[in-house]
Amino acid sequence: MDIFYASMISLLFVVVSFALHLAFYKSNAAVKGKLPPGKKGWLVIGETLEFLAAARNGHPERFIFDRMARFSSQVFRTSLILEDVVVFCGSAGNKFLFSNEDKLVRAWRVSSLDKIFQINQIPKTEYIKLKKALSNFLLPEALHRYVPVMDLVTQKHFKNEWEDKNEIVVTCELTSNLTLWLACKVFLSIDEPERVKHLSVPFKSVARGMFSLPIDLPGTLFRGGINAAKFIRKELAAVIKQRKTDLINAKGAPIQDLLSQLLLVTDEDGNKWTESNIANKIMGMVVASHENMSSVCAFVVKYLAEFPEVYQGVYTEQMEIANSKELGELLNWNDISKMKYSWNVVCEVLRLVPPTQASFREAVTDFVYNGYSIPKGWKLYWSAVSTHKNPEYFADPEKFDPSRFDGKAPAPYTFIPFGGGHHICPGKEYARLQILMFMHHLVRKFKWEKVVPEEKIIANPFPLPAMGLPIRLCPHQT
Repeated sequence: MDIFYASMISLLFVVVSFALHLAFYKSNAAVKGKLPPGKKGWLVIGETLEFLAAARNGHPERFIFDRMARFSSQVFRTSLILEDVVVFCGSAGNKFLFSNEDKLVRAWRVSSLDKIFQINQIPKTEYIKLKKALSNFLLPEALHRYVPVMDLVTQKHFKNEWEDKNEIVVTCELTSNLTLWLACKVFLSIDEPERVKHLSVPFKSVARGMFSLPIDLPGTLFRGGINAAKFIRKELAAVIKQRKTDLINAKGAPIQDLLSQLLLVTDEDGNKWTESNIANKIMGMVVASHENMSSVCAFVVKYLAEFPEVYQGVYTEQMEIANSKELGELLNWNDISKMKYSWNVVCEVLRLVPPTQASFREAVTDFVYNGYSIPKGWKLYWSAVSTHKNPEYFADPEKFDPSRFDGKAPAPYTFIPFGGGHHICPGKEYARLQILMFMHHLVRKFKWEKVVPEEKIIANPFPLPAMGLPIRLCPHQT
């Protein structure tokens, strides 16, 4: 059952349970000051149906821009997923939210995500420790050593799943397999393709359940996410136990992956994090990197198929790098730094179809923004599309044009595919590595064409071509 119709069924249960959920609704009469313009929509369910429908139809910006035109181009209110929500728009809204984290606002997650990962609000001290551990692992200087490792995995992936296969392949299936394999290798040192495939379906179920309504009934996406998370948690627990045993017995050289970093983290009392805590954090990292980057790689394939001149520019750049290498020599960090045009193409893909299209914050105190009162406890929503597809910031915003990023940076707070502020995605450099490596091997080996010319884009929950982007491969003659 796809995410849209499953969500509609879940909403029916919410309506039936109206009395139980009235407590989530705040009374405007109790709020001091003037609220932002907008409307709550239907009783209890608010405007959630319209919100989901816009994403389902591949145009999440329509929900935002329609209300910006009707109410305010800066800020408006609505009601989503049983919460009063204020939507901040434009570069000014992004700047305000990103600059006031841990002052006026803090990160907030939908309850379905907390329940699937068995976590509540992460204490600030624990978040700081997690961010430090991730920084130690994901900063460019730390990732240098992983370039050859990731290159080798990517080469194996193309040999196993692209070469000598049927003429038509389904892109999303293959990019999903690659990004999960890379995440398992880099984060956990798991390098067995069959073991990775064993985890692929549960990880997809977790991703779909994370942003579903928290209705814990058989057949719902939420229940599927909970069950899949239990399975993954059990698998990760076994990996963590084995790693601890290997460290105690000092078997071989120490493994420098994300798991090793997290095994060293301690709490305020000097105690190391529990296996369950580590498993949940790694599961979150794998889901985020795997699903997000699978989506980006798929859209890279889509746009390169649609714009032959862009494909040719990427091909020329990547062949220059390939021709500078000795036979069998793996890519290194210097090679990645030469992929400037290819990265411009990726940035334009990220502008048009950002994998994480928005995020929530929560007001930790009453405050005033743009003349409107924002009550404590209300949820605050920023959306990348309010700037990415806004002609005020990007001329002819629907046009695919990598030259936008050629030698000049967009205005501050307008290009935010990785978020911003304290909670900017820590894995953006890792993301850059895997996408560029994927492009390097893809264009060197193939040209291709889309099988479905006007394939619809949906969010499930990450944006993807509705049919998985089937393409017809044409291998280069060697």
